[in-house]
Amino acid sequence: WFVDALTPVLTSFHISQYFAGLVIVAVAGNAVENLVSLQLVARNKMDYALSVTLQSPVQIVMALFPVLVIVSLFVGGTALTLVLPPVLLVVLVLATLVAGFAVFDGESNAIEGVILAALYLVIAASFWWG
Repeated sequence: WFVDALTPVLTSFHISQYFAGLVIVAVAGNAVENLVSLQLVARNKMDYALSVTLQSPVQIVMALFPVLVIVSLFVGGTALTLVLPPVLLVVLVLATLVAGFAVFDGESNAIEGVILAALYLVIAASFWWG
């Protein structure tokens, strides 16, 4: 129902479905995790904030996505595949590398935060028109 409610907005603003799925639905779906992460950062508990932020996507990729692919073979008319468009693969690799380099040293600073936010904006802009 959430995606159906977004359809008139997507058509009126000429927003692609990729952008809606990767940005709008993702932000709305992870709102609680983002709020918890911000609260942990405010309490200066960076290890926990990083754990909350990074473990959710790992759980989705490692557990939920393969289960959905298998279940789609038996439920519904269309089977899901693990085949992704090339631009999405590039985005996934780039985001993984940048996030890995940002957290590798175990320290955080404003420059790394700005780089991660800028990367997110570039990714979001690349999917705006599809």
